[in-house]
Amino acid sequence: MFLVLRWSSMSGGGDTIPEGWGCDAQGKLTTDPKKVLSGGGLVPVGGSEATGGYKGYGLGMMVEVFCGILAGAQYSNHVRTWKVTDRVANLGQCFVAINPENFAAGFADRMSDLLSIQRGMEPADPSCPVLAAGDPERMNMKKCEEMGGIPYHINVVNYMNECAKRVGVSPLLPCDNLISN
Repeated sequence: MFLVLRWSSMSGGGDTIPEGWGCDAQGKLTTDPKKVLSGGGLVPVGGSEATGGYKGYGLGMMVEVFCGILAGAQYSNHVRTWKVTDRVANLGQCFVAINPENFAAGFADRMSDLLSIQRGMEPADPSCPVLAAGDPERMNMKKCEEMGGIPYHINVVNYMNECAKRVGVSPLLPCDNLISN
């Protein structure tokens, strides 16, 4: 919904939003942000049927089945809102383990090729390369290894040392690799 609000505020009056973004309270597509914000909602990933929105609907349904029904948790309109606190939320999770060797041959090579294609794309901002899932984490792990540990901001170290003092445990020992900004 933030996207609708943002678009409305930035489009000089907010008369319309792009087609395929939102629906009214009856689930009909609309370009009127007021209808979207008054009982309507955002449409699934992909927008309208003409732009492949049914794929987003299918992905959403898959998540409901896996994380709600299969997990034995609440699903669909049975999930309580965040402001309701008179009952347990009972939100589910689902983890799926797949052995790629049980499918087509050459998974590792094909996956490596796909990631190379992704990373080799021209970035929108030349100073920010295109990254694949896990790249930021690997870069952070490398930085930690180079620094000899996990860098903490000095304010975090100071706060943790205050907590350590209150509970009577040894404080953290600062090193030369503290982040001060």
